[in-house]
Amino acid sequence: MDLESCLPVWDRLTADQQRSLSTAATEKSVKKGTVLHSGGQECTGLLVVRSGQLRAYILSDEGREITIYRLVEMDVCLFSASCMLRNIQFDVTVEAEKDSLLWVVPTDAYRAVMERSAPLANYTNELMSGRFSEVMWLMEQVMWRSFDQRLADFLLQESALEGTSALSITHERIAGHLGSAREVVTRMLRYFQSEGMVKLARGSVELTDVKRLSALCAPKKPARHRQ
Repeated sequence: MDLESCLPVWDRLTADQQRSLSTAATEKSVKKGTVLHSGGQECTGLLVVRSGQLRAYILSDEGREITIYRLVEMDVCLFSASCMLRNIQFDVTVEAEKDSLLWVVPTDAYRAVMERSAPLANYTNELMSGRFSEVMWLMEQVMWRSFDQRLADFLLQESALEGTSALSITHERIAGHLGSAREVVTRMLRYFQSEGMVKLARGSVELTDVKRLSALCAPKKPARHRQ
């Protein structure tokens, strides 16, 4: 997979601009668990996923994590290069959830092309807007949805992402995704198991009743009062 296949506006760049990005981009192979970008670091650069899977999360002062989005093949991570955008400071940590192969475009090279290309500038703004929308969506989930709904939704999304109902994931890892404590996750999973929705084993969660988990995620309809 070439860099051009991951940038929708590639055909709207000039030949020189295309060459500048291609020349500057480097391939990087990383192992699962590798931290690619930490909030306090200088710009890592634009990360483009060729294969594998990345996770972007924020970390509280107490050390609690919460996932804000995942990145899979052909996805672009802009927060790792957010310093090139004025007045935007966002402390995000990006790590590899699986062994991954990436394109890394240095911030200076990307910014130089972006400042000369309206299509790339517009694409960058749209990408950043989309990421902030995901952050706002996450805030709404945390504020307005109950934990059982959020956990059920996470399990269903994880199952779709992995293509299996048998998930190899620990309670600690789930807690990190949801910004909760492991004990809270464990209690809720045990409740799900008692209701026949999941089956628990060491280091794994198997979804046994997807229909009920999906129903749990559905928005609750307000009660109707008789006149």
